[in-house]
Amino acid sequence: MTSQPQNIHPTLHRILPRSDKEKLLHQRGLCVWMTGLSGSGKTAIAIELERMLIDSGRLTQVLDGDNVRMGINSDLGFTEEHRTENVRRIAEVTRLFVNCGIVTICCFISPTQIIRQLAKAIIGEEDYLEVFISTPLSVCEQRDVKGLYRKARAGEIKNFTGLDAPFEPPASDFIDVPTPDRSVEECATQILDAIRQRIAFVDSYNS
Repeated sequence: MTSQPQNIHPTLHRILPRSDKEKLLHQRGLCVWMTGLSGSGKTAIAIELERMLIDSGRLTQVLDGDNVRMGINSDLGFTEEHRTENVRRIAEVTRLFVNCGIVTICCFISPTQIIRQLAKAIIGEEDYLEVFISTPLSVCEQRDVKGLYRKARAGEIKNFTGLDAPFEPPASDFIDVPTPDRSVEECATQILDAIRQRIAFVDSYNS
């Protein structure tokens, strides 16, 4: 484990507290962490959920795996070590958004329980809501909207989750969102109904 540099002097105690920002936005920050196979529908559901939240006056931010890998994580590949670092970085970014009172929707395959536990530990258990976008491999492969399964089957992509790399469904403490025979709107509504109370702001200082 790398030790902290000696010349770092955090100023977190001097920055305005999270409660001030949540009071300004009149909402609670929360991370909605969507996990599921490639092609399961994570991004489509996240976009619809964001639209619903914005329509109800909530400030949100969607963090999508492909977008993140085009920027902050453009130096990472898909080895186990790099997948872990990918999640570690985005969890740190997510924590910053949540601490600003923003409802942050994360769309990452995050295939193992260990990786998701890392994200949960960084973001904080109270601020982390795991959502399993439950779509069978056969359905994801039929969709193959990005052509990734075809390339993986042809040997052009190695360590592809669901084929030659494992995906571990969440074991507990998650919302299960099955997508077959359901619309994107229905799936997003299920998540929205589950988080309404968690993002509702109550000013405990003036109550």
